[in-house]
Amino acid sequence: MTAVAAVEYEAVIGLEVHVQLLTRSKLFCGCAAAFGAPPNQQTCPVCQGMPGVLPVINRRAVEFAIRTALALHCRINAACRFARKHYFYPDMPKNFQISQYEEPLAEDGWLTIEHPDGSRRVGIQRVHLEEDVGKLLHEGAAFETARSSLVDFNRSGVPLMEVVSRPDLRSPDEAAEYLRELRGMLVYLGVSSGNMEEGALRCDANISLRPHGSAELGTKIEIKNMNSFRHVRAALEYEVRRQGRALAGGERLVQETRLWNDDQGVTASMRSKEYAHDYRYFPEPDLVPLRLAPAWVEELSGSLPELPAARRARFVAQYGLPAHDADLLTAEPGVAEYFEQVVARVPQPRLAANWITTEVFGRLRAEGAAGDAAPASWIETLPPDRLAGLLRLLEQGVISGRIAKDVLDEMFREPRASAEEIVARKGWVQLSDESELARVIEAVLAAHPEAVGDWQKGKKQSLGFLVGQVMKATRGQANPQLVNRLLSERLPPPSGP
Repeated sequence: MTAVAAVEYEAVIGLEVHVQLLTRSKLFCGCAAAFGAPPNQQTCPVCQGMPGVLPVINRRAVEFAIRTALALHCRINAACRFARKHYFYPDMPKNFQISQYEEPLAEDGWLTIEHPDGSRRVGIQRVHLEEDVGKLLHEGAAFETARSSLVDFNRSGVPLMEVVSRPDLRSPDEAAEYLRELRGMLVYLGVSSGNMEEGALRCDANISLRPHGSAELGTKIEIKNMNSFRHVRAALEYEVRRQGRALAGGERLVQETRLWNDDQGVTASMRSKEYAHDYRYFPEPDLVPLRLAPAWVEELSGSLPELPAARRARFVAQYGLPAHDADLLTAEPGVAEYFEQVVARVPQPRLAANWITTEVFGRLRAEGAAGDAAPASWIETLPPDRLAGLLRLLEQGVISGRIAKDVLDEMFREPRASAEEIVARKGWVQLSDESELARVIEAVLAAHPEAVGDWQKGKKQSLGFLVGQVMKATRGQANPQLVNRLLSERLPPPSGP
């Protein structure tokens, strides 16, 4: 934000998040909804909008929407109705989208996000269902300049749930945190994969600027084409700067829709913003109003899992973890369950947390894999009992921390070998024999008289150097605590001042 904008204006942000639901079939027909099929292989007359076809609602999609609305503390409406939203685009065969407008499934909820000054609630205006549209593939950089465009209707009719926040967010960082928290909740509920690269979670943002202290909203600008937390933050930061400069220069902003161009780091005008009446909403005549049995809603409410915020708080209270570690471990339900299974075998939660978040994730990031975002692949290679076996050897002093890292590398290279087998085969058992270590220490002291002299002069860092030399001489197998003690006993006392 420019200095002028930072002083005079504040951002008012609301997010519209479109969530692809993890149902096996589409919202109004029996076609598969799975991602990644060859183009136009998962279609039928219903999702292609052929004349004379009739939609049939997917009960599982309604269940997933109710579960989400309950987790967001929304009021579940006893009845809701689908409507036709009319607009024209090549990826929508019917030239209307079946959505919900005046009578959504749920309204008036909230989601708690962490804020530098503490946690606070962001209002949820509505949660509703709608069908997805197809996907255009352009030969070129954009629709306007493409030499040709192809349409894949596999996505057409896939169940979408839209979660619309109130304009309660005040910064790009808050918007990214809200989206991250919402995604975590959806994954924990099992209603969506949350995979933004595959389009399972797509976000539009509405942003305006107003003078600090003003209650009146400014001109709303919509930003589309954001498919990552980084894009959301970057696009909103750019738009805050752009609008701030415009308002400071006396320019009049117009309501419009803009696209985020990540390559150039800018938003670009797409079209003037439509209003609700532009879509000519009217009730969908082929679907009767949907009435939700209170008993069913109550049953779904009782089946909600432990959600990320509650699990984070429990990990801090039950396991004594720092908030940062608890946040990393609970980002994905698979990782959180993995951690608890390791701790059940080796009841050292801080040790387990450190090895998972630092050593395991560090190796996965080095290999280009996001360990905390896609746990299934590495959990299959390194199941909880294998990591627990390694930590048990470390805890018992059989191996040193340095050797344990080498063992972990071997465990990734040899998925069927246990830590015990690797240590035995490599001869990596920690050296804890005092007499043998004493001989090594005497040799190190004799080889480095200058370091001994520095120690006598009061340079305490010399001890660390000598410990390192002993570890080097034993190829990292010496017990570091024992080395420290033995060295301290054998070094001459520091000379006085």
